[in-house]
Amino acid sequence: MNSFLCIHGHFYQPPRENPWLEAVEIQDSAYPYHDWNERITAECYAPNTASRNLDGEGRILGIISNYARISFNFGPTLLSWMEKYTPDTYQAILDADRQSISWRSGHGAALAQVYNHIIMPLANLRDKQTQVRWGIRDFEQRFRRFPEGMWLAETAVDTETLEVLAEEGIRFTVLAPHQAGRVRKIGGGRWKDVTGSRIDPSRAYLCPLPSGLSISIFFYDGPISQAVAFEKLLSSGEQFAARLASGFSSHRQHPQLVHIATDGETYGHHHAFGEMALGHALNHIEDNGLARLTNYGEFLELHPATHEVQIVENSSWSCMHGIERWRNDCGCNSGGNGGWNQQWRQPLRDSLDWLNAQLAICYEENMSEYVTSQWEARDEYIGAMLDRSEENVAAFLLKHSLRPLDEDATVTVLCLLEMQRHALLMFTSCGWFFDELSGIETVQIIQYAGRAIQLAERYCSQDIESGFLERLERAESNLTEHANGAEIYAKFVKPAMIDLIKVGAHYAVSSVFEEYGEETCIFSYRAAREDFLTLSSGQMKVAVGRIFIRSSITRTADRISFCTLYFGGHALNCGVRSFLGEEPYLEMKQEVVSAFNESDFAAIIRLMDSHFGMHNYSLKDLFRDEQRQVLQRIITGTLQEFEDKFTTLYESSRSLMGFLRDTGMPVPHRFMATAETALNLRLQKMFSSDAIDIESLREVVNEIKGWNAGVDNVSLEFIIRRRLEAALAALQQEPDSELLLTEALNLVESISELPVGINLWQTQNMYWAMLQSHAEYLQSGNGESGKRSSWSETVKKLGQLLYFNVPAVLAAAKGDL
Repeated sequence: MNSFLCIHGHFYQPPRENPWLEAVEIQDSAYPYHDWNERITAECYAPNTASRNLDGEGRILGIISNYARISFNFGPTLLSWMEKYTPDTYQAILDADRQSISWRSGHGAALAQVYNHIIMPLANLRDKQTQVRWGIRDFEQRFRRFPEGMWLAETAVDTETLEVLAEEGIRFTVLAPHQAGRVRKIGGGRWKDVTGSRIDPSRAYLCPLPSGLSISIFFYDGPISQAVAFEKLLSSGEQFAARLASGFSSHRQHPQLVHIATDGETYGHHHAFGEMALGHALNHIEDNGLARLTNYGEFLELHPATHEVQIVENSSWSCMHGIERWRNDCGCNSGGNGGWNQQWRQPLRDSLDWLNAQLAICYEENMSEYVTSQWEARDEYIGAMLDRSEENVAAFLLKHSLRPLDEDATVTVLCLLEMQRHALLMFTSCGWFFDELSGIETVQIIQYAGRAIQLAERYCSQDIESGFLERLERAESNLTEHANGAEIYAKFVKPAMIDLIKVGAHYAVSSVFEEYGEETCIFSYRAAREDFLTLSSGQMKVAVGRIFIRSSITRTADRISFCTLYFGGHALNCGVRSFLGEEPYLEMKQEVVSAFNESDFAAIIRLMDSHFGMHNYSLKDLFRDEQRQVLQRIITGTLQEFEDKFTTLYESSRSLMGFLRDTGMPVPHRFMATAETALNLRLQKMFSSDAIDIESLREVVNEIKGWNAGVDNVSLEFIIRRRLEAALAALQQEPDSELLLTEALNLVESISELPVGINLWQTQNMYWAMLQSHAEYLQSGNGESGKRSSWSETVKKLGQLLYFNVPAVLAAAKGDL
């Protein structure tokens, strides 16, 4: 077959980690999920690991990974998050690459990516090299192979970038059609101008480089890619397949590759159920012999380039002005904010370029005392980033250091390397992509700059923060309340900065709400308890202690003493400072304990002022996730009182409400609000209880319908979904348990009564796994005992309620046996 098809998904999220905690804090806009990484994983990354193949009635015939059948890249910073927080999805992505190797002549579906999505043509050569080397090393660590191809952020390219890729052994990259300049047959002939997207995208091209090296380039089909991303092509899998097939031409005599490239989030996040349209299109193309599915590595081996190409320098896929979107007010923006400008982009770029140069000088001057090669150490620091264990970091330092490093020297080297890591992170492309300087993506990269500046403070000979802010002030916000970049730095970066004292304050404040062990992890820090005493009297509570805190990343450390006085509710005073010695600490502890035992709480406040000065903290100083948990604990009792009152009011008013309705009088809004709140609470409690009374559930549902009351779809759906998944997980552990099977069936049956749609994706996945492992037994049927026959029928009924075409699935499984 001379018709090949490849769909590439660029799966990427901007880094969202707090630069000081190295973790994504709770993001309320992503509710009911913890943060946007988690939400987009649920909507896109996970569903593509298990896409549904449906019959004509929308029932499931099979489940298969899309990743194994397409080409894809994941941003390394996103994979790092997934490895920790969604390990099943992470592993499924790695498994899909291994599956594709067996399907595609030894070529994996996964491509590497420049490490943190910087615009490569705007970077200096040294930073380009580090981005590529970090991207390769990260890929090797995860996928256990060398990457054949590498995705460039925003497909932004110049010749120097291609030289770096080729020097590092990368065989190919993917660009947009308008990034091709001229083509000709390899070996000579006249160059043909193909600017304006006039290149034939159906073949691979070889790009000769000034160094004598070369790299292959694929230019994706622009119109079809555009239709997928922006023209609702994913509303139908067959429509999608037809549009892909239309990319083939009978006029071409060479083996044709129709290939598209879009953001991977198109398949499920930007377009709901887009992963199903993708899966259906792939099935349709394969089943009807319309093309052979492939990936770039396999196609390049089968059909090496016969033509060579010259690129359009400083071009990208998402800015028609080249790469100006990331340094100028070129007119490209996300829209919807008429009257705004993006004149802030250039001074932001200039500020960060200046800062990067100052940090490089600081790095070179200080690191030369400790390591054999400063920049080689930075390039290989990725190995320590991927494994921050004591043993691995020690091995890294031993390899690069001029001599054995003592504790202070180790801290210096690691701080300088971290300074360089954040100097690279601050160039993440998303900081310039959107419309406003105070947007979360732009604030994020300014925070990376702030972290780099903080790390540099003790090593740089000049005050670089002042110079940076002087330049950043020239970047003007579209919002008068934010004024300019320097004001944004003061509002959103300075207050976010964390040092060991603030980590100690977090420990001290939270210690009156939870019990810590001898050693505890606080994000990227470890706290070892050396002394701790807590006393209580009614709601009042006091905690006095001494802890040793160390950064797991830079190894900076400090011994902290603290005293926390809790009055109950949200009222709390806390004093924290560096440990001054055993004698002053014991004196403070004895005085506080004596005052507390005498219930002289005012004296404790005075003592805290005396011993800790202005180092005072409260619940506001807790890190966001812990703060949310503590506040939730504080308001639990009050919330319960409110819930009880709403329920009582509804129960006592329900008869009157019914009478008013029967007489034709509109039921007052306050009555309806009370009914809605009470009924939603009842539903949530039902699905949080050990067993669900179906009759009671029907009564509540009928009342909701009768009052035409609104349902808190988001909260209720999330509660029910998690309950279902827990039930199926228990059944997976004991599939022969009739009790667990019946409970699962009753739970699924109860959902049909609800006026809310439930996301059954994970529940269906677990049922699918159970069905596959018991397929042979379920097919036999004949000769079963009554008990086993009942079990089989219940399993099949459960599948039907979960929208499986169980007979067809079992028939297909029988054919595979």
